[in-house]
Amino acid sequence: MELTERFLNYTKFDTQSSEDSQSVPSTSKQLIFAEYLKKELENEGLSDVEMDEKGYIYATLKANTKKEIPTIGFISHYDTSPDCSGANINARIVKGYDGGDIELSPGIVSSPEKFPELLQHVGEDLIVTDGTTLLGADDKAGIAEIMQAMCWLRDHDEIKHGDIRIGFNPDEEIGMGAHHFDVEKFGCEWAYTIDGGDLGELEFENFNAAGAKVHIKGVSVHPGYAKGKMVNAGRLAAEFIGLLPADETPEATEGYQGFYHLTGIKAATESATLSYIIRDHDREKFEDRKAFMKQCVEKMNEKYGEGTFAADINDQYYNMKEKIDPNMHVIDLVLKAMQECGVPPKVRPIRGGTDGAQLSFKGLPCPNIFAGGVNFHGPYEFVSVQVMEKVMQVIVKICELTAGYND
Repeated sequence: MELTERFLNYTKFDTQSSEDSQSVPSTSKQLIFAEYLKKELENEGLSDVEMDEKGYIYATLKANTKKEIPTIGFISHYDTSPDCSGANINARIVKGYDGGDIELSPGIVSSPEKFPELLQHVGEDLIVTDGTTLLGADDKAGIAEIMQAMCWLRDHDEIKHGDIRIGFNPDEEIGMGAHHFDVEKFGCEWAYTIDGGDLGELEFENFNAAGAKVHIKGVSVHPGYAKGKMVNAGRLAAEFIGLLPADETPEATEGYQGFYHLTGIKAATESATLSYIIRDHDREKFEDRKAFMKQCVEKMNEKYGEGTFAADINDQYYNMKEKIDPNMHVIDLVLKAMQECGVPPKVRPIRGGTDGAQLSFKGLPCPNIFAGGVNFHGPYEFVSVQVMEKVMQVIVKICELTAGYND
């Protein structure tokens, strides 16, 4: 099966995860695709193929040499984002993109005026949506590239390699992908998530991340008789939002700048809840952000009475750079692989997180390599066939170079 065909086949599965679920995986439909992937791994001849009850898939491409070589791994997630529908995806290929507008469906246009990154792929074959769903290149492109690379190595015994472990998991898009990943069972010295963006991206710095819920207690009274009695939780919620710096939001920051991101509001007179995510690359600034939010809660309680406001703040993941810095050979191998494959590396911090961040703190150094998708989580998502092929080549080259790691 060719790489493009493999990816297009994967997009037919609806694997959207859900932040509102307490189950693992968060949606049962993810398991349908997981079962398919398990059978595909078996059919392609990989060894030690297994899927646990939570939908985590592990497999091995066995070494083809007796030389002692580190066991390395490649990991991708198969869920798609809750931000946009992943059902009934109608993907198609735009052959030899000419640099103009792409009509996804009547009245729905992907234009380089709005998405200038399209112009970086003139002449390439782009896989796009019909403008009503996401595409799912995040991260089914990664899965397809890993699968294709393993099949290529299987069929080219002249390329010597050690044991290569494969891991596919659910629920990355809701920050839970690495929670139940069995690092000990995976048994690698290091690994790579294939979950990055466009050509050449290599990431081993990410946000420190926390989630916060601010709960507000109001007092509901008939509005005609409310003077001196009503406490409108919705209005207090708006006042709290105003305490956080307006220039420290996602839409006002870039690079290493952190932010407070209001992700949801549920408000009525009697009660309100504000949902936030807190992000910063710098660990000290990250701690300061959490402390500042608590100070805002205290300030509001001083004004409106103790117990009116309460905040639950929970850390989600930390900056993997802390764990990668002592293992920079893991990065050096990728950079050399990219160079030999003709890929200009773009080393940059992730303004987000990956499973690799959590896995690195679980003892598995795990930077993130580009998978090729652009405009993730929305209907204007696309991926270049030629970039996907480059990812596959880089994976193969990493495996080949690792065989010489101890030389």
